[in-house]
Amino acid sequence: MPSNTHYLESQQRRESNARSYPRKIPIAITEASGMMVKDADGKTYYDCLAGAGTLALGHNHPVVVEAIRSTLDSGLPLHTLDLTTPVKEAFVDELYQLLPAAFASKARIQFCGPSGADGVEAAVKLVKTATGRRSMLSFQGGYHGMTHGALSLTGNLNPKRDISGLMPEVHFLPYPYAYRCPFELGGEQGWRVGSKYIERTLSDPESGITAPAGMIVEAVQGEGGVIPAPDEWLREMRRITKQNGIPLIMDEVQTGFGRTGSMFAFQHSGIIPDAVVLSKAIGGSLPLSVVVYSEELDVWEPGAHAGTFRGNQLAMAAGLATMKFIRENRIDEHAAAIGGRLLERLRQIGRLTSCIGDVRGRGLMIGVEIVDTNGAIDVLGSYPARPDMAKAIQKACLERGLILELGGRHGSVVRLLPPLIITDEQVEEIAAIFHDAVRAVERVMLGGLVEVRG
Repeated sequence: MPSNTHYLESQQRRESNARSYPRKIPIAITEASGMMVKDADGKTYYDCLAGAGTLALGHNHPVVVEAIRSTLDSGLPLHTLDLTTPVKEAFVDELYQLLPAAFASKARIQFCGPSGADGVEAAVKLVKTATGRRSMLSFQGGYHGMTHGALSLTGNLNPKRDISGLMPEVHFLPYPYAYRCPFELGGEQGWRVGSKYIERTLSDPESGITAPAGMIVEAVQGEGGVIPAPDEWLREMRRITKQNGIPLIMDEVQTGFGRTGSMFAFQHSGIIPDAVVLSKAIGGSLPLSVVVYSEELDVWEPGAHAGTFRGNQLAMAAGLATMKFIRENRIDEHAAAIGGRLLERLRQIGRLTSCIGDVRGRGLMIGVEIVDTNGAIDVLGSYPARPDMAKAIQKACLERGLILELGGRHGSVVRLLPPLIITDEQVEEIAAIFHDAVRAVERVMLGGLVEVRG
């Protein structure tokens, strides 16, 4: 078999300059099972990227493989646009069973194009149509996709720099980020001031914001640095949006289906949103996205949103199998428990090393913020970001057989999104690799002068 180098050189010659993951994870994957992958050079890795959270049950899980095989053998069509089939009917039944009853009992579903970004586009069109309004509320640090409208709602400036004419009237609000609080307060005081600022802004006739068509929010910001919103803050957002007649859209593309220790991340707060965007894990590793929303919003005309591949039957079959397995085996509870253990192990590593400023997350969605402890601290006692060290740690982990991703401000947050089926033994092995990698990078980049915190 050709080597990693062969495949990577071919990829570099022929693929777009926009490719991203191969620049940081320069391997060619030839085999995958569970949370393990093997490259063309025969090296194996723990996969804590898992398709950016798509692979809830890991690679090639038996129930997913069997669902795909059964569908192929059944003679059912593989492509149906939005015509219905027995597979689609069963898929919707299972999804509605997982959603809170108060939401599902009055919900409609729109099947979208295969990406989460298209689901976001559909949700924006939905609330604009239903309200007759044009402005949208989003949050600093939020990520909602790379299509034109979704990018307009995204906080990250880099992919926007060369794109003119983005969707107008998108207004960015402060998100509760305790380690780098925009109000330099942190904790409960920080998010309470933030929520009060939002409430007063929306009631201010001189705010410059026309009546919003909707607010879109992640209960845990993923690409923004794995930042969980306090439950009470999210309840405040629900109260404020209801009070102002603003539909609340929860972007659960990365958090949905047990990732945060609850079936959906918004459930931790007990709120009922007006719309939920779902993708990634919902297709059981295959492309699929949907928007589930309150029937009161269902006033758009036939054909108002469409997509050739919204009838992906293999994805529905794989997604149905995934959802059933998660529900029947209480995988969300497993993710909560084992995610807590992984979080604590990483916090222990943070106390034994020098460059980790914050370890945070929910369930199996965890972020480790890498900082420059030689830099000046802010009023909260937080150090500046250290993106070069974060990149070095990612590389050192890869060399030791651990695939991780980076995100957050300046790309300084190491992100862990392992499959939800991760075991206690694997948690310990991953933590050991990560600890060794951090220590090795610190020895090189800090000249051996590593302060160990008690």
